[in-house]
Amino acid sequence: MVKEKLIEMMASEANISKAQASRAMKALLNGITKSLKKGEKVTFVGFGSFDVTKRKARNGRNPQTGETIRIKAAKVPKFKPGKHLKDAVK
Repeated sequence: MVKEKLIEMMASEANISKAQASRAMKALLNGITKSLKKGEKVTFVGFGSFDVTKRKARNGRNPQTGETIRIKAAKVPKFKPGKHLKDAVK
């Protein structure tokens, strides 16, 4: 599903306009992003949680040349699904 379809579904189920649903989606995503930037964990009970983890520096290979390169350490967002989401997808 793409973002536009999700916005249509939100508008239909919440009985609001697509513009309102789009603003709500933007606000939700901005809120999650800002919280993760601050290092905060974002949890939706039953659905799942977003967190930032640190990835260590490591060696990799350039696929075109086969040359060994150094990949820097980085912070990466992670999502862990909750029980209700896992059960719903089974």
